[in-house]
Amino acid sequence: MRNGEIALVTGANKGIGKEIVRRLAVEGFTVYLGARDEDRGRAAAEQTDGDVRFVHLDVTDEDSVAAAAKRVEQAHGRLDVLVNNAGVAVEWGVAPERIGADVLRRAYAVNVFGVASVTRSAIPLLREGSRVVNMSSPLGSLTLMSDPASPVSTRHLLAYSSSKAALNALTVLYANVLRPKGVLVNAANPGLVGTDLNGLDAERDGVRTVERGAEVPVRLALLAADGPTGGFFGDDDHATAGVVPW
Repeated sequence: MRNGEIALVTGANKGIGKEIVRRLAVEGFTVYLGARDEDRGRAAAEQTDGDVRFVHLDVTDEDSVAAAAKRVEQAHGRLDVLVNNAGVAVEWGVAPERIGADVLRRAYAVNVFGVASVTRSAIPLLREGSRVVNMSSPLGSLTLMSDPASPVSTRHLLAYSSSKAALNALTVLYANVLRPKGVLVNAANPGLVGTDLNGLDAERDGVRTVERGAEVPVRLALLAADGPTGGFFGDDDHATAGVVPW
């Protein structure tokens, strides 16, 4: 149990993020459920057992990010776990040659710049043994994208895949910078989960449930202080057998 530890999860009013909040609360964390929609965020927090507190957090708004970090700082003075879960996919069914810079900006605003903004604000609160988990995807793996034998090479999601590749780079860079401080930074592959982001339903489409998708990020959020850092991890059910190639 992690009684007394503090966690912040972004984009957490539904889907995998909400399940991560629930699981961390069960572990004894005080969990800040970050959401940009106040009504949905408060409702999600009220529906979740444990010490779960809604915090308004729009990762694309610097003032909102700073206010959320300030609230955690004033209440606790530290942050043990940050899960950068908020993410968007903006191009389903659109061919790469039709994607303009405006679409890439929408994806990067959340998937890359939002992660950078939240992480920067959280760094002063992180201490030795703290964990940062970035929600990534094999669709951002350059190794898999460049392998004709991999299904990833056929997906052609210009904005989403390139933004997740950039997120992977952020993961490694932050891991290197924060290693001397004893902070662990890793990327998680939750697998193909039925969520609003991809328009899939676990039962209808035979994909993973949010409960299953939350397992890897929660495992990384619960790492011991001597755990790995700067890695990209899935689970043994993935074709990558636990470690996803960059």
